[in-house]
Amino acid sequence: MRIFSGIRASGDKTLGNYSGGYRQYRATQEQGEALFCIVDLHSITTAYEPEGLREATLAGTAMLFATGIDPERSIVFAQSHVPAHAEAAWLLSAATSFGELRRMTQFKDKSTEQEFVSAGLFTYPVLMAGDILLHQTDMVPIGDDQRQHLELTRDIAERFNGRYGETFTVPQGVYPEEGARIRNLQEPERLMSTSAGNPQGVVRIVDEPDVIRKKFKTAVTDSEREVRHDPGAKPGISNLVEIMSVATGGSLGAIEARYGDSGYGQFKEDVGEAVVKLFEPIQERYRELRADDNGLRRLLADGAEKARESSAPTLAAMYERMGFVRL
Repeated sequence: MRIFSGIRASGDKTLGNYSGGYRQYRATQEQGEALFCIVDLHSITTAYEPEGLREATLAGTAMLFATGIDPERSIVFAQSHVPAHAEAAWLLSAATSFGELRRMTQFKDKSTEQEFVSAGLFTYPVLMAGDILLHQTDMVPIGDDQRQHLELTRDIAERFNGRYGETFTVPQGVYPEEGARIRNLQEPERLMSTSAGNPQGVVRIVDEPDVIRKKFKTAVTDSEREVRHDPGAKPGISNLVEIMSVATGGSLGAIEARYGDSGYGQFKEDVGEAVVKLFEPIQERYRELRADDNGLRRLLADGAEKARESSAPTLAAMYERMGFVRL
């Protein structure tokens, strides 16, 4: 079983990133040969600062290890350290239509927020497809917000295979049953994001415990309804129930039953404490790793060497089957 997933190098990662990404990575690395990529090339598709990108790449690497990725059994690398990823994206653009990219929901949403819309923002799903397909990936642990992009990856793989000959494994997505779409605590109609939305509603993995507690105490709720799982009627409470499930491992039903007759104040405090407890060992390990830049660079170098070996046969096959003269 070959497993692949990538995470963008941008900002301090959030509870939403943990729920939809990191906890899945930790679990799936036990199921086969896993590769986890800091997708720094994706990070330049929107406005950014060069020094911020360098910091975010190292911070993202540290966070992968702090949340449970084992460098002895998984490959962790930066996208830009493996040139095959950018090459594959260009080759795969020949098997991707303009219409498919134009229909991508994330492009529509993000392009309306940008004064300057880069071509990279439009084509980045093709780079994502290259990331996945290069490594003959069977399984992609991924957040629900990336479902459309993974379906496009599958379509590209099948089209390429049909046009040029069997080349790629067609990957399957794996999505968390609970906590796939954690929402902003102040604006529960929108997803929790590193770069958008009310910052008081964004819980970051590196937030101090008292900051986390305060954010949950002020979380938006629907004071006229019971605590029960009903996303359409009360996204604020539904979101808190989902978060409690992620932090404690309890089922949604059990959490709803426990707090059904309680006030929202106590429930919000308990959710905050559960998240503080969840993040405590992660924060401690993250601080240790982040204090050693050279150590992180060595880990990235080791991962890049292994990732180059993993991707080389597929890239060579792509060039050969597409008709390029090879030397």
